[in-house]
Amino acid sequence: MAKQKKQPRPKAETPKGFRDYFGAEVVERQAMLRKIAEVYHRYGFDPLETSAVETVEALGKFLPDVDRPNEGVFAFEEDDKWLALRYDMTAPLARVAAQFRNDLPAPYRRYTQGPVWRNEKPGPGRFRQFYQCDADTVGAPSVAADAEICAMLSDCLEAVGIERGDYVVRVNNRKVLNGVMEVAGLSGDDKEAERGIVLRAIDKLDRLGEQGVRDLLGEGRKDESGDFTRGAGISPENAETIIAFVQATAGDNETTLANLDRLTEGSEVGMQGVSELRQIADLLAAQGYGPDRIIIDPSVVRGLGYYTGPVYEAELTFDVQNEKGQTVQFGSVAGGGRYDDLVKRFTGQEVPATGVSIGVDRLLAALRATGKIKGEDAGPVIVTVMDRDRMADYQAMVATLRNAGIRAEVYLGNPKNFGNQLKYADKRRSPVAVIQGSDEAARGVVQLKDLVLGAKLAQDASLEEWKSQPAQSEVATGDLVTEVQAIIARHQ
Repeated sequence: MAKQKKQPRPKAETPKGFRDYFGAEVVERQAMLRKIAEVYHRYGFDPLETSAVETVEALGKFLPDVDRPNEGVFAFEEDDKWLALRYDMTAPLARVAAQFRNDLPAPYRRYTQGPVWRNEKPGPGRFRQFYQCDADTVGAPSVAADAEICAMLSDCLEAVGIERGDYVVRVNNRKVLNGVMEVAGLSGDDKEAERGIVLRAIDKLDRLGEQGVRDLLGEGRKDESGDFTRGAGISPENAETIIAFVQATAGDNETTLANLDRLTEGSEVGMQGVSELRQIADLLAAQGYGPDRIIIDPSVVRGLGYYTGPVYEAELTFDVQNEKGQTVQFGSVAGGGRYDDLVKRFTGQEVPATGVSIGVDRLLAALRATGKIKGEDAGPVIVTVMDRDRMADYQAMVATLRNAGIRAEVYLGNPKNFGNQLKYADKRRSPVAVIQGSDEAARGVVQLKDLVLGAKLAQDASLEEWKSQPAQSEVATGDLVTEVQAIIARHQ
């Protein structure tokens, strides 16, 4: 009988495009999402958790802002029906709004937080699983709903620690762009390809500059490597209209709107879009949200193929160093807009909807860049084990600390080597080690080792200072909680 081949051990590796999150990363994300949820809740939005898996039919045959329609999802077949992991939070909301339309209040206001999955090529900082944090209003046709989302987005950024002056929420309208396209001779089904090139050119204004955009509006552009990108091929006169549109932003919203009035003159849809932007600006001003926080900005075009009306984007304006060591603005951390067609796919009737999605990982990276969070999480107090047969005493001690709200644990490894217990505490980033042998127990005291101070002394102190053991003190067992709290407070 042939010897059965031994199965190879599985390789311990994270799948390509995915990553694991440890300790502080998870704690910081949870803390940030909690602050955002508090703002959403204060605005009257209800939480919703949808299934991670939807039918491919319900998800729709497109992803927003990608070039591969009906691709980019993780799908599998079951009982002759194709299912897929959700690629965003909006498509599941459209399904819920249609499925439970007779039970939900109208308008329906919901927020949701969780992972989404996209089967796309991973790259630096680009993963196939990432978190989104959304809030949407379904069933409200008034642009007051869009203004509310913009105000709420501003409040969210400030709630998590982004200071006023370090961010701006930019607002545009798909209808305004459609109007400008019409004035520039780019309306109609036969101009769809040209409109796509124009949209992509506008979106590259910051990177390519005005001349680069002009080249893409005209015959095309050759980059530094010699690669040529075909342009929209529109006339210089019509190109001027597009350039004037993206440069229409002024120091105040009223001047910007006046510029857009002039550029959309003669286009009914364009003038309607400007009117909606004016209403949004007036509603925000009435609540105290001026152009120092929220501005009308026609250069916001990202996602306009997905939206049907107002569109907004939150941008962080402080400088950071990119991967090449260049100084750049941090950039966008959230975006959204009005999408009145998604629910219609299920019901056949147009249902107005508007919402925003915050890029959780991007916003966390911004908070780290500004020093608001440090990527570190203080570990628990470690109660060391000096005598194996006194485990009940140590567990009682740790229970006392926990009941006082202090994060604490008993060392549960092999207690034979006390040095290994302290190494464990260091690896856990513990602020304090509690030590009590039989002698201390008989005298009713414990030894407290300030591990943060101890680490600092090990680096900077003289031999005499280190030998004097200022990082270790003896306290009465009854004072354990008070003394541990004092040590922790010193290092916060």
